[in-house]
Amino acid sequence: MWNKILIYAFVGLFTVLSYSQSSGDKVEIENAVTKLYAAMVSKDKKELQKLTLDGLSYGHSSGTIENKEEYLEAIMTGTFIFSSIVAEDQLIIISRDTGIARHLFVATGTNKGKSANVRIGVMMIWQKKNGKWLLLARQAYKL
Repeated sequence: MWNKILIYAFVGLFTVLSYSQSSGDKVEIENAVTKLYAAMVSKDKKELQKLTLDGLSYGHSSGTIENKEEYLEAIMTGTFIFSSIVAEDQLIIISRDTGIARHLFVATGTNKGKSANVRIGVMMIWQKKNGKWLLLARQAYKL
């Protein structure tokens, strides 16, 4: 009898702990997405470097794929200058040390000096390293 009670107690505790960890991780990824987009708007290279892994694969809706160095260069010196970026309708899924964030990327800015609005779909893959969520891959797609 006591064995069954202990087993149910451990299963219940494990379920609660798993849920709370997953819930906390979701908030951390949500915050990381927000920080990444804020750093893209402000062109904060140090913050962008901190939030991305060296093996970054950054895919655009046009089909262009950049590594970390190319991504940073495009943000810092590219023709598109962001005024704002918002992640709308975000869904985050966690599996151990990997997280997927799907959302609508809604941005305003200028492209070659002309006003521009962007509304595309994005899927990001985040990996937890040393307690921090870092961007491993991002793929955008046209809606």
